[in-house]
Amino acid sequence: MGGTRIVALLSQKGGSGKTTVAMQLAAGLALAGYRVVVADLDPQESASRWADAAAPEAPFPAPVMRLRGSAEDMRQALRAAANRADFVVFDCPPSIDHPHTGSALALCDLALVPVVPSPTDLWATRGMEKLILNQMATRAPLRAALLPNRVMRTALAADVLEVLGDFSLPVLDAALTQRSAYAQSAVQGASVYELGRSAQPAQAEVDRLVAAVLNQFEES
Repeated sequence: MGGTRIVALLSQKGGSGKTTVAMQLAAGLALAGYRVVVADLDPQESASRWADAAAPEAPFPAPVMRLRGSAEDMRQALRAAANRADFVVFDCPPSIDHPHTGSALALCDLALVPVVPSPTDLWATRGMEKLILNQMATRAPLRAALLPNRVMRTALAADVLEVLGDFSLPVLDAALTQRSAYAQSAVQGASVYELGRSAQPAQAEVDRLVAAVLNQFEES
């Protein structure tokens, strides 16, 4: 698919905030001047519903397409999108067993795993990490990283974040904290960039996420 780069947001369980990360990342990349398409692979269609909530006069900054089928089916569907996108952001099902998760890993260039700093989320991340590492063993160009998400300033969160250093996958040099701006932007079918000055701390976090993702491709 030419120079189109595919970023997949993956998680083993719901509640990790992968749709939030996917939509904010897509908006941040679009604001940086890249052509971006969001591919909704999740049967819950959260990304599609997010974009559908936008006002007609203020559409979400990146189009959202629904992708279904095998990896080859998705590859065929993506060929048309590749002609109009520098980046495709996959919002994947919250499951390591769903076939769309395997298809996403077969197609993506960068796999990101949002991790909420809690013990149960850490346990779930182990399974996703194993799946990704197995894929990386057969697809050398594939890159992957853990992304701390919905981080709260508590002693427990700090302890959990420290444990992330024990994983084989690196931790992305970015994190999204627990902020009302992220939920508010979803309700409005927008990103934190459309919320104005009150959302500047969230905007700065997404800026750092975008920079970290771009850096992954510069290093490859």
